[in-house]
Amino acid sequence: MKHLALEQLQVLEKTDPDYPRQILSRNERIERWAELLERNPARRLTTLYQTEFQSAGTRDAMRADGSALTVAFEDSYLRGSGLSDDSYGEAKRFFELNDHQLHRMVCYCHFGANVSAGTTARYVRRFLPSQGKGMIGWLRQLFAV
Repeated sequence: MKHLALEQLQVLEKTDPDYPRQILSRNERIERWAELLERNPARRLTTLYQTEFQSAGTRDAMRADGSALTVAFEDSYLRGSGLSDDSYGEAKRFFELNDHQLHRMVCYCHFGANVSAGTTARYVRRFLPSQGKGMIGWLRQLFAV
């Protein structure tokens, strides 16, 4: 067994694509995304145009500089956990969201050309389980918009 100093491990992590990734639960990934958005709630984020009218392949490839998806991808921790780019399809896969959920957070038709990070963070948090609300919390999670 080879022993390495912490600094050597950190360098290895940055240079070796086979280095073990952090394993985060769905809720931890979503929580992290919300926290990143909340760090600068006034930041204006670009929306994606008419996601609901695109074919699945086109929609999955959609991205925009400065979007809520970019905020997630800029985070080295989420990238280290498996987020490979800032596209709509990758966000859907990584955060385990459906088209309806992701559309509600990032589409132009709900916010116009841009939206505040704080507003987006509130939508992101809707996909975390409500604690202490029993059946109401479960239903809210099920039908989160």
